[in-house]
Amino acid sequence: MKLIEKTMNKFTKAEEEEDDGSEIFQMIEVAKVDQSNVSLPPPSAGDSATPLVEVSADELNLIPPLNFSMVHNGIFRSGFPDVSNFSFLKTLGLRSIISLCPEAYPENNMQFLKSNGIKLFQFGIKGYKCSPGLENEVWLHLWNSKHQKEGSYTNANSKTSEPFVNIPDYKIREALKVLLDEKNHPLLIHCNRGKHRTGCLVGCMRKLQKWCLTSIFDEYQRFAAAKARVSDQRFMELFDVSSFKQMPLSFSCSSS
Repeated sequence: MKLIEKTMNKFTKAEEEEDDGSEIFQMIEVAKVDQSNVSLPPPSAGDSATPLVEVSADELNLIPPLNFSMVHNGIFRSGFPDVSNFSFLKTLGLRSIISLCPEAYPENNMQFLKSNGIKLFQFGIKGYKCSPGLENEVWLHLWNSKHQKEGSYTNANSKTSEPFVNIPDYKIREALKVLLDEKNHPLLIHCNRGKHRTGCLVGCMRKLQKWCLTSIFDEYQRFAAAKARVSDQRFMELFDVSSFKQMPLSFSCSSS
């Protein structure tokens, strides 16, 4: 009862002040404090808060190359890296780069490799484009018809005729040897767009890892998308991995 009476008295007092026209609110002044002269207390021994770390502008501008992805522990893939990607590539601690482009490596890229102790392995494979407006199967049929009179092209370890002159079997094999050598890890594989030539090399590596063709083609198509080529997929299907049986397949990144 006393609590109700006190509350009623407060409301009555407020109504009387309002009737009198007097103000029923209070003004509060807020002073701006100069924090430049305020020192923070030293952290206590039991303080588990993570200290603030100063981040450079380069670290805030980490831009991966086109179509960048991790293939396996210590193995990455992408399109052709440029200057804007160098800060990001530094974070990978690369030892090697496999380039599948035949053109001379740009001077800026060479300087980046030199300053970071990265070794370049270049296996030049010419890129090509299917005739615009043609589906892959139609293009492949036209290609076969055109080259029937010129003789068949045979995989080095396969008796099956295949029109894959633009994907040299021996270059893929040499690139795989570099790729499988853990002393070269961490390693980046790239071509121009990171789709076809890179996809073929990764697909051949997947065969060594005992992936089924459906999974190999699914991975290839994720990067190639609408640009997927039947000729690339047939190259991977017919690629003979028997000569790599003695190669290590752990793909673990050495910490030394």
